[in-house]
Amino acid sequence: MTSRKMKSRDEIRKEKELEEARKRGTIPAEVDEEGRDINPHIPQYIKDAPWYYKSDRPTLQHQRVQDEKKKNDDSIHKVIKKGIIKGAVATRYRKGACENCGSMTHKRQECVYRPRRVGARFTGRDIAPDEFIPDDDLSTFDGKRDRWANYDVRQHKKVIEEFEKVEREKRRLQAEKLRKEAEDKTNHGNQDNVSASDDDDDDDDDDDDDDDDDLGLKAGGKDDKEELMYADSADMAGSKVDTKRRITVRNLRIREDTAKYLLNLDGNSAYYDPKTRSMRANPLAHLGAAAEDLPYAGDNFVRYSGEVPRVAEHQLFAWQAAEQGADLHILADPTKAEIMHRQFKVKKSNFQEEQQQSILEKYGGEEHLKAPPQELLLAQTEHYVEYSQTGRVIKGKEKPKILSRYEEDVHVGNHSSVWGSYWVDGKWGYACCHSTERNSYCTGESGKRARKASINDLPFDFKAKPSDLLKAKLESPDAPESKLTENAGNGVSKDRSLVELHREKLDKASKLELAIENGSADKKKKKKEKKKKKRSRRSESRDSDSDSNHDDDSISIARKKEKRLQEIIDRQKKRDEENELLLQMDERKRPFNSAKDDGINVTEEEMEAYRLARKREEDPMAQFLSK
Repeated sequence: MTSRKMKSRDEIRKEKELEEARKRGTIPAEVDEEGRDINPHIPQYIKDAPWYYKSDRPTLQHQRVQDEKKKNDDSIHKVIKKGIIKGAVATRYRKGACENCGSMTHKRQECVYRPRRVGARFTGRDIAPDEFIPDDDLSTFDGKRDRWANYDVRQHKKVIEEFEKVEREKRRLQAEKLRKEAEDKTNHGNQDNVSASDDDDDDDDDDDDDDDDDLGLKAGGKDDKEELMYADSADMAGSKVDTKRRITVRNLRIREDTAKYLLNLDGNSAYYDPKTRSMRANPLAHLGAAAEDLPYAGDNFVRYSGEVPRVAEHQLFAWQAAEQGADLHILADPTKAEIMHRQFKVKKSNFQEEQQQSILEKYGGEEHLKAPPQELLLAQTEHYVEYSQTGRVIKGKEKPKILSRYEEDVHVGNHSSVWGSYWVDGKWGYACCHSTERNSYCTGESGKRARKASINDLPFDFKAKPSDLLKAKLESPDAPESKLTENAGNGVSKDRSLVELHREKLDKASKLELAIENGSADKKKKKKEKKKKKRSRRSESRDSDSDSNHDDDSISIARKKEKRLQEIIDRQKKRDEENELLLQMDERKRPFNSAKDDGINVTEEEMEAYRLARKREEDPMAQFLSK
């Protein structure tokens, strides 16, 4: 093993300068042993050959596939032999051959011959011939899967010969058809020269000629039908066309779009064919809108919209021109067909204008054509529109107006505004008279003044908040009622120092605590009294006579019920007062369980007492009731 020679500093510097010069292109690139240039931008670790390669000059041969590792692939023209080997067949069994048929090219498990009762191994008779075994070791991946491999080109000659026979037969039939048509025309011309006395004979001859024409057309009509059949069955690349329905299924819908069958879920609406994904009728016909304004109006509308009518018009013009003798075909020469159609339209419009002008010059009446339309003159129109009972358009092109199902701008009771145009104290009313009673009679400005005066003359200020009333009550508990309302409504208070305000706050808190303690003591006393009363009632009920009248019992039960309801009402009032006092206290001064719920279910008697005692805001006289 030879060691590499160490390079000096100058040699390394020179190599770097040469490498930079090659990258700049001022010096030619290095050349390998085969005469090919080496890219100077290739990294050094790729360009340098290993030490065991023993290369004295720059090369990239060590980066390429070596010759001993290359595969010699078969060419595409190589023909693989298949089938039975022709020649002499063995007459006795050979060692290693198939035990069933005696062939050397396969084993018994791979044999495709009929299984014999006694195989060729034991009989030594009817030895099968050997077969060619193709060698696929040298074929590539694509070569193994080439479906045209070993294809004999001579087989395609049969197809070409058959096609040529069909073409020759078509030309022969076409020539025969033209010959018969020429004969029929000559015969028809001779018959026209006959005198008018032989009209009946001429009619018979014409019928015979028509029969001959039909026969001539039938002779060549079969080929025409076959050509049309082949043309219809031909599909465009990337599409699948159903020739019976003339619907293409190539264009699938976008996933974000709404499916056709989801536009109208009515079972009697347009039919949807899931196999062809077609819906010919309009699924949104019940809306009464024009088909152009709908997002989807059926496949039939799509087929006859856009440029389809224009193409159909061009096709019809081409057919009519061909009948007149013009050599025109819309598919063979579309540019010529377009130009001729434009010229035809211009000539047709000029002819109509000239005809109209000549009629007007001859008969007059041009002033009647310049008259305004009949709709403006007579305020009438022949446009028919049919409406349903709900105002929806059933027939006609008029767009239905969007109307509300409720009556609008209807003023009842002499009001000039609608109900709900005024809002005060949580109630709706009329803005014209400030009345909050529905279906009331309008009083106008006088009603507004009366309502304002009645609110100002009330003994209590109902505009004040409950917190303001409680604050005024705590500040002056002995003050008269008029003074309380005045202070609560106006919010007037004397100027006091901070020390006085603090002392008053402490006094209020102490009073609240005393009131709460007294209330809890009163509760305990009342509970004891209730228990005693219940015991006495039970004893009285036990000792009561069984012969008492039913009326007396019902009266006593009603009185007891009223008494219980009154007790519940009083208890609820007291509880509300305690809650108001607790709300006015400072949070740090409140008892620990003051906000805790009792957790007691509400009984029917308590609900009845609540209904009796609650204040009804809808009652106009409720505000005048005394507490």
